[in-house]
Amino acid sequence: QVQLVESGGGSVQPGGSLRLSCAASGTVVEVHTVGWYRQAPGSRRVMVATIAQDGSTNYADSVRGRVTISRDNAKNTVYLQMTGLKPEDTAVYYCNANIEDPWSFRNYWGQGTQVTVSS
Repeated sequence: QVQLVESGGGSVQPGGSLRLSCAASGTVVEVHTVGWYRQAPGSRRVMVATIAQDGSTNYADSVRGRVTISRDNAKNTVYLQMTGLKPEDTAVYYCNANIEDPWSFRNYWGQGTQVTVSS
């Protein structure tokens, strides 16, 4: 079995920073493309950033320049460093990953971590 777990959410003031982590564990052979998504109350889930196996990245226009996605393949972990946080960044942040195990190649979602930006 494979598990995908996010951590690092919390409450910060506008202008603050947070680093989210997304760790894959279990019978992981390889973690392929990973993405961070967020969903604010009453809104649909949207992409924040993605990172491929080769390290190439893609960012939503709303966060470009304030957010950096990175990965540590040895730890099967992807990070989302967020700076200059704004109230509109408030959402539940979800990690999504394409993961290969010994028997299959599947897409996984984490359980989500809450980020609240408020003064």
